[in-house]
Amino acid sequence: MMLEKAHEIEHLLIAWRRDFHAHPELSFQEFRTAAKVAEVLTALGYRVRTGVGKTGVVAEIGSGGPLLAIRADMDALPIEEQTGVSYASQNPGVMHACGHDAHTAMALGAATLLARETFQGTLRFLFQPAEEDDDDEGLSGAPRMIEDGAMDGVNAILALHVDPQTPVGQVVINDGPASAGVDSFSITVKSSGGHGAYPDQTIDPIFLSGHLILALHGIVSRRVNAFEPAVISIGSIHAGSASNVIPTRVEISGTIRYMSQAVQQIIHAEIEKTLGVVRALGGEAELSISTGYPPGYNHDRAVRFLHSVTSDLIGAENILPPVRHMGAEDFAYFAKLVPGAMFFLGTQIGAGDQLHSPTVNIDERALPLGTALFVEAALRFFRAGLD
Repeated sequence: MMLEKAHEIEHLLIAWRRDFHAHPELSFQEFRTAAKVAEVLTALGYRVRTGVGKTGVVAEIGSGGPLLAIRADMDALPIEEQTGVSYASQNPGVMHACGHDAHTAMALGAATLLARETFQGTLRFLFQPAEEDDDDEGLSGAPRMIEDGAMDGVNAILALHVDPQTPVGQVVINDGPASAGVDSFSITVKSSGGHGAYPDQTIDPIFLSGHLILALHGIVSRRVNAFEPAVISIGSIHAGSASNVIPTRVEISGTIRYMSQAVQQIIHAEIEKTLGVVRALGGEAELSISTGYPPGYNHDRAVRFLHSVTSDLIGAENILPPVRHMGAEDFAYFAKLVPGAMFFLGTQIGAGDQLHSPTVNIDERALPLGTALFVEAALRFFRAGLD
């Protein structure tokens, strides 16, 4: 029945999603998106607070306990869109390549349907800025919203993420580890540099960096327990400006992914040790590590709850086995405070689509299903909690 109601507003879901997609905004710059969200929610009768976590929106309906929160992120990525769709980004160099336009549309759809229902408790929507990036103090949208009281009094929290590698009509619900912790590092290798014709009279930082890169790539395979998930990836290397000049410095940056604090500490210490390779060969090296999102975990009760809701709505056969991955999500900050879980909604159009790609798109037939799952979950929560 709720899926039928969601299909009745499918035209709204598509219109909202395409509007947000055509007007993407980067982290902490979601002014237009937030204004549109606040306008819709106010018209539905929600108590709306704007400017939460800088550019976020919090909306409530109902009263008393229990209090359920539903979170949707709103920000886009600094990517030039190449989908060729009629509603492609109108903001050069900015694209909704991670599906946050769909997340926002489905949450608005759920808010629309739930505004028509009667329940005992309080429903709170968190339209979050800046899931993709941090501010000048190294904080993303989730901790900024928490600072502004967005999680005060919350008993449980739910979220979804589109998955362009899972068919429409199917859902993935991971138990336990749901997203990786993520840190970033940057290394500067410095030396004298010199003429490309006389390398024997220089200390070549590119040569030194080659050894450093091998050492970095050996950390996970040789210093981390094989049963502990971990990733170190180098994302950028910058050096030199001419083919016949040995430069004086090389800039290297990358990402660290982990599922436990113990592994995080091992990786940090081992990266520091790799600098010894550079120093032993006559160069200098400086390291900076920035700590990012913590690992995310789906709470057992929330996972069982989502399994039950999803099974009743679309059948247990459409819940796929857990898919482990090392992607990071700042929903982890919310789920550390109260029982919570994020599930993945199939939106596949073609094989091989990847989030954060300039060509990624979603099958909009999934929008009513995501909306209905939110609504069913909320109504069941207000009847019996997570049990």
